[in-house]
Amino acid sequence: MLSSELKSQIQGAYSRFLEAKSLKPRYGQRLMIAEVTKVLGAIKADDEGRRDGEPAVVAVEAGTGTGKTVAYSIAAIPTAKAAGKRLVIATATVALQEQIVNKDLPDLMRNSGLNFSFALAKGRGRYLCLSKLDLLLQEGQAQTATAQLFEEEGFRIDVDERSQKLFTGMIEKLAGNRWDGDRDSWPEELDDADWARLTTDHSQCTGRHCPNFQQCAFYKAREGMTKVDVIVTNHDMVLADLALGGGAVLPDPRDTLYVFDEGHHLPDKAIGHFAHYTRLRSTADWLGQVEKNLTKLLAQHPLPGELGRLVEGVPELARELRTQQQFMFSACEQLADFKAGEDMEGRERPRHRFVGGVVPDHLVELGVELKKGFSKLTDLFTRIAELLKDAMDGEAGGGIASHQAEEWYPLFGGLLTRAQGNWELWTAFTVEDPQDSPPMARWLTLAEGGALFDIEVNASPILAAETLRRNLWNVAYGALVTSATLTALNSFDRYRMRAGLPRSAVTAVVPSPFHHADAGVLRVPDLKADPRDAAAHTAAIIRELPRLVEQSRGTLVLFSSRRQMQDVFDGLERDWRRRVLIQGNLSKQETLNKHKKRVDDGDPSVLFGLASFAEGVDLPGAYCEHVVIAKIPFAVPDDPVEAALAEWIEARGGNPFMEIAVPDASLRLVQACGRLLRTEADRGSITLLDRRVVTQRYGKAILNALPPFRREIE
Repeated sequence: MLSSELKSQIQGAYSRFLEAKSLKPRYGQRLMIAEVTKVLGAIKADDEGRRDGEPAVVAVEAGTGTGKTVAYSIAAIPTAKAAGKRLVIATATVALQEQIVNKDLPDLMRNSGLNFSFALAKGRGRYLCLSKLDLLLQEGQAQTATAQLFEEEGFRIDVDERSQKLFTGMIEKLAGNRWDGDRDSWPEELDDADWARLTTDHSQCTGRHCPNFQQCAFYKAREGMTKVDVIVTNHDMVLADLALGGGAVLPDPRDTLYVFDEGHHLPDKAIGHFAHYTRLRSTADWLGQVEKNLTKLLAQHPLPGELGRLVEGVPELARELRTQQQFMFSACEQLADFKAGEDMEGRERPRHRFVGGVVPDHLVELGVELKKGFSKLTDLFTRIAELLKDAMDGEAGGGIASHQAEEWYPLFGGLLTRAQGNWELWTAFTVEDPQDSPPMARWLTLAEGGALFDIEVNASPILAAETLRRNLWNVAYGALVTSATLTALNSFDRYRMRAGLPRSAVTAVVPSPFHHADAGVLRVPDLKADPRDAAAHTAAIIRELPRLVEQSRGTLVLFSSRRQMQDVFDGLERDWRRRVLIQGNLSKQETLNKHKKRVDDGDPSVLFGLASFAEGVDLPGAYCEHVVIAKIPFAVPDDPVEAALAEWIEARGGNPFMEIAVPDASLRLVQACGRLLRTEADRGSITLLDRRVVTQRYGKAILNALPPFRREIE
């Protein structure tokens, strides 16, 4: 039961917040506060403070403009504190994470009367490793002879003049307390390749043995996390923590209330987290490098005892594995019929998919041999890492000095990570799928590999439902999932299936404050071209687009295929083409900035974009007065995970088109329409150049799931 004390605390905080900011209560926001409080505030706990009974999960779809962050924070912060739990707010994007930490929570503290502390939690990869920076700036490079043997592991030591300048600037800023070692607070954009040389991961970090441990940006940030009421992080960090059993980096899930904002991303993030891949040629090259490097290392440093015996075992095993990799490469090359295809972001991905996730027997046999080999290699590197750890602790008998162990540990840690990744891939690639569960999707991708092509082997779960149910919903003290798009075709069924929401989960839709019918119009013109005939449809868009958007200052045109986007652009008259900014030529942020500048200068501007422009792009007012959608955004037909899911549903007597393709497309279409109204003052129109919403049986359901704009259908 929700206590009257907690109820009045939440109501009081909301009233104070509205009054301080001279705001009127929003119906949807009030409703959301009530729904979240009702579920999370009524959790029963046992004597040890652990949740007693069914999982406590609430999913709330809240339209744009509801003020979701305020609603869930006002409900969840007092609820978590009253239960003696920590609140973890997880987002899918860095932009929202930063907005919550830098704007929303400070604003709430100032104006609601709630008293709480908060911190931002990021992965180790967002922080500088001081030891790596020291190594890169060392003169003479006397101590880096070992590291040079491991260039493949990202320990490239040569530093050019530009990098030297950057790294020296970093040391100076750190020394003068003008930078905290966080990538996101460095004043300029950092190149990924530069940053990769400056950061580390769990397997390469020597922890408290590191001479820079006291100054370590990552450990300082982690220490700050242990004392706060609210931790803001991202979905990946929560999933990584749960994969380690929970409570490894973030608080124990049993003592945590979770909020998953942008929660529609969670199932895909979870699938990505448990997907594996390896590249055959580059892994064979790496094994060759390992064999050569460790043979050289042993010649330079004869190692006594168990450590020596273990290291001596690696070159021969690496040589055997390399030969097996080459057998696998030849077998895949002979078998694969690589079909050209695009992914959702329009990148070319020639693939060979194993139907139903079933891999031919001869490939399974080769894969099992690789699995065994990488299992042995992983065991060797694990044992070596343990002995190096003992040596760092000063335990005698390892035959290696502690300073030497400190230098070697990150190098062998990097080797361990790669060996383990390969072992996980071959395990997932060759395992027999349980009879009643969804199978793994398995496929090969043709990859660029320098001068030579490479073959990437992939294995991925097709649903994250069971993983999320087992590791998150059933364990957490309580959880809220929220987003502007959780339902598909006005139902939570799709999300329940993909996210594995427990049967006891409460679902609710709260309305947006926008008056869609007054603010916008949805048009479906008759182009006299069927979208399934790509050439005719593209020609019709080229013909009609300039006339359709001539009245708008800022226009966003969304495509489902990079090929069609490029063909339309190429087909437009040269003069008209000058007003178009096409996704992919510049970074996403630069493209948006350029578009805004043109509109600010009074020039018309048209953005051409793909899936990532249909979501999370914020263009209020004149920046986006017209959204043109080329097609109903059905999934790319050759996406291996979606195709395997469709096969599985069909094998069980379902209809994958109606159960997956239509709901997914409906959801993406709602997200695309969500680009039009970003504030209550916005006005504009949406044009859908796909008459299947009128002519096909499923079209009516898709049309009725869209926001309630005025409709003009030709």
